[in-house]
Amino acid sequence: MSARVEQRALPGIGVVQDVVTKCGRRIGVLTHRDGHRELVVYDVDDPDAASETVPLTGDEANAIAELLGAPQLVRHLAEMQEQVIGVLTEQLPILKGSAFAGRPLGDTQARTRTGASIVAVLRQGEVIASPGPSFVFEAGDSMVVVGTREGVDGVASILRGDV
Repeated sequence: MSARVEQRALPGIGVVQDVVTKCGRRIGVLTHRDGHRELVVYDVDDPDAASETVPLTGDEANAIAELLGAPQLVRHLAEMQEQVIGVLTEQLPILKGSAFAGRPLGDTQARTRTGASIVAVLRQGEVIASPGPSFVFEAGDSMVVVGTREGVDGVASILRGDV
């Protein structure tokens, strides 16, 4: 069962997205109209009052997103993999000096050539879900690939320049 995220507009302030944890604590992220964010921990006795707020810089918000988002995406895909026999999820890096660093995803022709799909790219703490063919890889990116063993191995071969 997945957690339910509630989103509320705060007129003149911004938007807050909250989730209630399994143990009953409510936490959220407040995104102000000017773009800065705060992590909000709500009071146990008064769920409408914040007991703690933590202002976040853009880099800090991205770091927390990486800590929570990227591993969760990969974990979720791995759980799906267990449910679908024959389907794998792996992270494949774009190494420095790779022929695909600085080139668009479409140049790999990965799906056409292997049947495997690049479902996300992890870049400097950010998850880029469902990148399109014009998405340009950078050295240090990790792509999340879903497919059969042969398909995932095929994408790895393409990245190495074997084929």
